[in-house]
Order: sequence, then structure tokens, then C-alpha cells
Amino acid sequence: MYNEMLPAPRSGGFQMEGYWVWCGSVVKGEDGRFHMFASRWPKTLPMHPGWMVASEIVRADSDTPEGPYQFREVVLPARGAEYWDGRCTHNPHIVKHNGKYLLYYTGTTHPLDDPEPPQTFGLTDPQCIVARANKRVGLAIADSVFGPWRRADGPILPTRPGRFDSFLTSNPAPCVHEDGSVLLIYKARRYEGNLHGDMMIGAAYADHYEGPYRVLSDDPVFPPEMFHIEDPFIWKTADGYRLIAKDMEGRLCGEKYGGIYAGSPDGLKWSLQERPLAYSRTVRWDDGTVQTLGNLERPFLLFQNGKPTHLFAAVSDGTDGFMDASDTWNMVIPLKQ
Repeated sequence: MYNEMLPAPRSGGFQMEGYWVWCGSVVKGEDGRFHMFASRWPKTLPMHPGWMVASEIVRADSDTPEGPYQFREVVLPARGAEYWDGRCTHNPHIVKHNGKYLLYYTGTTHPLDDPEPPQTFGLTDPQCIVARANKRVGLAIADSVFGPWRRADGPILPTRPGRFDSFLTSNPAPCVHEDGSVLLIYKARRYEGNLHGDMMIGAAYADHYEGPYRVLSDDPVFPPEMFHIEDPFIWKTADGYRLIAKDMEGRLCGEKYGGIYAGSPDGLKWSLQERPLAYSRTVRWDDGTVQTLGNLERPFLLFQNGKPTHLFAAVSDGTDGFMDASDTWNMVIPLKQ
């Protein structure tokens, strides 16, 4: 896949003045235009972990897949601490299936006051501790890309005491089959005492996208000691499934924070492809310049007529991941056809 990438348009993608922007996911709407579902939160908070308490999912649109995308509306706003997703929505992944729009996402809540600027908010603040422990995977459904969106009162993937996903579930990566069944790859952490352990990747299945979803294995399908990855994206192929994801350490694809490329016959047993580098943080722009970005993650492939045509990714302008970023946005990389 890495060798199939064309130069990225400098003027493409989606960004917003005054906001951190992340998690771009695109679908072609019933109006023939391209609609990006993304997450944003104000720059009055630090990029990380400000998203845990202030992220909201928004919609932007464009006449072309490349963009630029224009902000249109907040799709899943805060709706009150009493709801499981009442204080934060994040990680959108949009799917169109038989005229329905399925918006998978991560939500969380907490009963505390909003954190106050300036940028002293961090992982040890109470709001962050509680919001992180309450992260769960959910699903909103609409008959139109413009909504209204029907949110469930509970998540589709709750935590399970004593299992690898006892602490949180997040980062949903669905593959919705033609019959409406779903293979759902997701990120999880387990409780280790009063704290959480390493990131793990699990697999769940539903006979219909509205659920119920059942976890397919008591063990993660990507144990961190072998596959320390994040941000999976999966799709169906003639011989099983393919996956791209963020390589947290670079042991798998050869580049820290680069992308791995893996395959599976059943969604449970995964192995690296012969060429395991799916994408790199070093990108070519259409003005001829080359840039190594601080982040290039949350990958999402737009499929048209059964073929991937564009890779979308959340990126930052920093050099140390998002820790020194001054700006983040969703970029788009066209693929060779």
C-alpha cells in the first residue's frame, strides 16, 4: 500500500481554526458529496489528554474526496453526565449499509466540573482519570447523512470484569458484511490493580449491526507483547480480512508510529503481510516537498466501487508525536488506481 500513495494535496483534508482536529472518516452521502465525520476539541485545552473530556464528533463536507472539507455541524454533542457518552464523543467511523448510516464511536462521561484552562490539564487530573476509565464503544444510526442520529442508552461493547477489556473499550474498527453482520476490531485495556495495563486489540461479532455484540476470544487477537498497535482499520477480501494500524514501537513495520499491514483468514488469527509497511509519517505533498509529521494515525480507507481510492489520517505538525504539536488536522492521500 505504501508504494500506491500519490502526493497529498496541501489544500485538502479538514482543519478548523481554534480546534484540535482528529479521527477523519469519510462516506459518500445521498447528495453525491463526500462527508467527513471527525472529532474536535478546543485549543484552550492541551491536545492530549484534552480530547478525553471535550471531544465532540462533527461533520464536514466536500465535492471531492480530497477536499478541502467545510465544517457543517456537531453530530454527537455532549448530552449530560448521566449518559455513558454524555461528556465526550471521539473515534468516529462511518459506514453506509443498505441506505442506513452507521456511526461507530467511543464515548465517555464523568460527574466532575469541566477542566479549566490554561493548559495545565493532564493525565493525573480527576476528570481525565474518570473519563479514561469510562471509555466505551457505541453506535449511532441515521437514515440520512444529515441525521437525525439515534444514540443508544448504553454502549455496544461494555467492559468485562476479569478479562483483557475490563478497564475500557475504544477505537472501533467495524467491517459490516453484506448481510448486516459485523466483525468489530477494537482497542482495550485491562485493570491491573487500580490502574490499567497495556493496549490490546480484541475482536467482537454481531449477527446484525444493532447487536448484540459478543467478544470472540478470551484473549486479545493482537497481544501487546507481539503486536503493540493502535488505531486499526479493517476490510473484507476474497480470502479473509486485511488490516492497517499504527505501529507503536516500529518493531513490526520498521518505523515508529508508521503503519502495519496485516491479514487474517477469519479476523482472529493475524499475520503481517510480506511488505508490512502500510504507510509512513513521511509524506509527499503535491507542491513537491517532503515532510515527516509528528503523527500520521487513525487511518481510514475510502472505498469506491470496491477499491480503496484515498487514505485519510489524523496528523500533527510536531516532532514528538502530539506532545509538541501546535496544530492537528485530517489529511487525505490519494491512492494509485
